Amino acid sequence: SSRKKFGLLEKHKDYVVRAKAFHKKEETLRASLFKLKEKAAFRNPDEFYFQMIKTRTVDGVHKPESQANKYTQEELMLMKTQDIGYILQKLQSERKKIEKLTAVLHSVDNHPSNRHIYYAEDREEARELQSQASESRVTPPSGDIPDHIKRKTAASYRELEARNSRVNQLEKLYMEMSLKKEL
Repeated sequence: SSRKKFGLLEKHKDYVVRAKAFHKKEETLRASLFKLKEKAAFRNPDEFYFQMIKTRTVDGVHKPESQANKYTQEELMLMKTQDIGYILQKLQSERKKIEKLTAVLHSVDNHPSNRHIYYAEDREEARELQSQASESRVTPPSGDIPDHIKRKTAASYRELEARNSRVNQLEKLYMEMSLKKEL
């Protein structure tokens, strides 16, 4: 009853089976390690392997051959056209994103987006039209715009600027690649 807290205890015959299995596995590992060490000790240094063809030994150090002529001219041309196509695709997607951003941001500016042109016959009529335009012009109050909206707007403008610079870089890259292809 004092050992009841330990639960079901292993019988001696179960221990013997478990110990034999453990020692058998241990012996197998030891034997396979011995075989590997023996195999490494008796290895033929002149044995052939494919890396021998692709490398040269210089002062006992293996130097791999250059992989410069790995592809044929046709394969290289195909890869270059695929690269140009990828650059063009990215360029078009960036332009679409810029168009979407500018469409959203054009109405956010404080500046009026449309300007009316009035033609006057003389200076008096021009002054009159100018005074009417300045009276009718409604400037949105910028003080009542919440800070989080101002931050989002500023972030959107930064994103637009970054996308514009990325489009410029992609255009340059596309032009260079297409010029190289033509040459």
